[in-house]
Amino acid sequence: MLPYLLLAPALLVVGAFFLVPLAFSVGGAFEGPQGATLANLANAASLYRMDLLFTLLIVVASTALTGLGAVSIGGYLTLGRSRLALRLLGAMYRWPLFIPFIVAAQAMRGFIGQNGLMNNTLVWIGLMPQEWAQSFLDWRGIVITFVWKQLPFATLLVAGAMAALDRSGIEAAQNLGANRLRILLGIVIPQVARNIMVALVLSFVTMMSVLSVPMMISGQSPTMLTVAMAWRINSFGDYGTANALGLVSCVMTGLVAWVWLRQAAAERAR
Repeated sequence: MLPYLLLAPALLVVGAFFLVPLAFSVGGAFEGPQGATLANLANAASLYRMDLLFTLLIVVASTALTGLGAVSIGGYLTLGRSRLALRLLGAMYRWPLFIPFIVAAQAMRGFIGQNGLMNNTLVWIGLMPQEWAQSFLDWRGIVITFVWKQLPFATLLVAGAMAALDRSGIEAAQNLGANRLRILLGIVIPQVARNIMVALVLSFVTMMSVLSVPMMISGQSPTMLTVAMAWRINSFGDYGTANALGLVSCVMTGLVAWVWLRQAAAERAR
């Protein structure tokens, strides 16, 4: 009985602040003036089909780049030889972890805009003429901001797993003449594949839920589903369509989580 009493507060919090709101949101996707209906889903599909595709492409691209960056940084922290580079990289990659998404979006507006710091610096040092300056405040800016903000979190998971590996296999490969890239691809990554998958899944889910970045970086259409949901509620008071879009987002993230859980269960079964 005692274990259940100890679990009760945690279960109550999860139920009250996650399961109940989720149930209301899912139920709201099928509510209409005359009762249960599929009109909200049909409306969401007809109005925001391109936004759904845009969201999926942005988040998948950002997740892939985040994973690539995390593996690259973690791999150098594990196999790198320059102590100065290791110290600098280990100190610098964590900084965006403590910056909220809305602050990251505002910082990127001043960095990748047409008259932002990036273009002005390239012009000032003579690497680019002024007329070549262009704004990245579009889908590219969203991807850049997502990767910059989410990379430290993914790197902590991946680099921590790499640092915990038994180095005997790595040292044996080095003694046999294997280069660092071959060791990373053939020895390190297979042993931390589960941690990489966890980092990718959590990054995917996190980026799917962000409103501030697409709203502040790009005002173009199509846009991400979070912006479309906010627009339906704030401009039209249309909670039904907004809930339908939320249901679609939950299905997308649920499928990603299901693939990961299925793979993890298969590995445990072996």
